Amino acid sequence: MAAASQRRGRAARLTQRAALPLPRGKTLDAHSLSEDGLAAPERKTGRMLLIACGALAREILDIKALNGLDHMDLTCLPAKLHLYPDQIVTHVEAAVETHRAVYDQIYVVYADCGTGGLLEQKCAEMGVEMVPGPHCYAFFEGNAQFAERSEAGEITAFYLTDFLVKQFDAFIWRPMGLDKNPELRDMIFGNYTTLVYQSQVTDPQLVEKARVCADRMGLAFQHRHTGYGDLQSTLTSWAAQRSTSD
Repeated sequence: MAAASQRRGRAARLTQRAALPLPRGKTLDAHSLSEDGLAAPERKTGRMLLIACGALAREILDIKALNGLDHMDLTCLPAKLHLYPDQIVTHVEAAVETHRAVYDQIYVVYADCGTGGLLEQKCAEMGVEMVPGPHCYAFFEGNAQFAERSEAGEITAFYLTDFLVKQFDAFIWRPMGLDKNPELRDMIFGNYTTLVYQSQVTDPQLVEKARVCADRMGLAFQHRHTGYGDLQSTLTSWAAQRSTSD
């Protein structure tokens, strides 16, 4: 009886996960990537699928183009899941379960992203690899380099990437209530001293926008061009694994 009950419970959980809405976005517009993600293309024989955060869509497509990774398909979960990190694991699991029946290889392009190790645990259970590191700020910088900077004292920095500069109001200002209660700024950011903008592409307009974000937060501004960091080396490593297995 207990075993039958466990099977029914597992079936119910799988049904619930399968009922989660799949990414439905069709464009690389930042708002669409935040709200709708990016739908997976129709599967073609011998291809691999990347299940990623919508905040990384443009960077992944750039890396694919630069390195000729044409055999990699991409689908993105809505970037807004970062506002609810407890939901990331559930949505990643549902996406893997949905696509693994038709894709030979699936990889998860998320770091830990505030899940407290639960995403890594779930990926291990499902037998899929994920990007190593605590968050995208670390792997864009390079995980080892980011750790060195943290140990050297860079623990009062607030980080922005290209995507977060573009979506500053949607991801930071409004969720923290600063659009309605600007007097909370110093209380929320009082322990930070610097805003570090880690740029992935060279765009003077984004640098200026990031500088304005720092001013709004009352923080000193620093710009570091990181490029794609460990994200690029991870994707090319996965591509090499496929080549070896062919």
